[in-house]
Amino acid sequence: METYTMSNFNNEELEKRFQEKIDKEIKIEPNDWMPDAYRKNLIRQISQHAHSEVVGMLPEGNWITRAPNLRRKAVLLAKVQDEAGHGLYLYSACETLGADREQTIDDMHDGKAKYSSIFNYPAVTWADMGAIGWLVDGAAIMNQVALCRTSYGPYARAMVKICKEESFHQRQGFEILTTLCKGTEQQKAMAQDALNRFWWPSLMMFGPSDSDSPHSAQSIKWKIKRFTNDELRQQFVDAAAPQADILGLTIPDANLKWNEARQHYDFSEINWDEFWQVLEGNGPCNKERIAARKAAKENGQWVREAATTYAEKRALRKTA
Repeated sequence: METYTMSNFNNEELEKRFQEKIDKEIKIEPNDWMPDAYRKNLIRQISQHAHSEVVGMLPEGNWITRAPNLRRKAVLLAKVQDEAGHGLYLYSACETLGADREQTIDDMHDGKAKYSSIFNYPAVTWADMGAIGWLVDGAAIMNQVALCRTSYGPYARAMVKICKEESFHQRQGFEILTTLCKGTEQQKAMAQDALNRFWWPSLMMFGPSDSDSPHSAQSIKWKIKRFTNDELRQQFVDAAAPQADILGLTIPDANLKWNEARQHYDFSEINWDEFWQVLEGNGPCNKERIAARKAAKENGQWVREAATTYAEKRALRKTA
């Protein structure tokens, strides 16, 4: 029986075998051969996902001390802790590809790496916590459930736990809005205002249209993604529109209507100029979010140094 190693094949043959493995739904693991472009694409996507989880803690963390009662405070605190955990899972998945965690974080601080554009919008009322849970986490789930079947093993396994927790986050947000919509006229107006402000940024979360997405086609071929940006966006609108009816809220889109022929909702064109402006760092809270993350890293430097020193001393004692 002949034994094969990577040296037995040229790059073209390796790529062919790699694609065959993906086509057979066999997960790619860290020690497997993979094209450099596949590795780079994953590092870009997973690191951006990790950054989004961590930056996403900021608008919600600001409301922990201002939640209307102890139950709401405890639930929101648990949610923010979940998001921190998600970031850790994803940074760890990124490291299995050879990426340096600190470097990926510095890339975000320097504007070289992106995070979800939705977190560059302010959360100004308690109803925004409901809108973020219902819409933002709802959009995240629409994307992340498919990522449980992504072709890279560590990413797929991390997403299973993340999706379970994100489902709780979405229900938490919907419950906040349900309570407000059953309350006073002012409370329902607050819920409507939150929907008005977060609806379009939530649709932008899925990224640019397919025609303007440089990574989608290759990501679909490699099964990093299972659906295109526009397909996921349509699924989200189809799910959210009936939910808004249940709440008694009006989605801020005069062109939103059910299309019987397509069996989908029609909706207006997104303001792509706003999307690209926010993505390029010109949103309402871009500078504030990056400043907060930079400060967190700088203020926590002594903790990392102390932990490293302790680990080194402990290792020396074991070898002594």
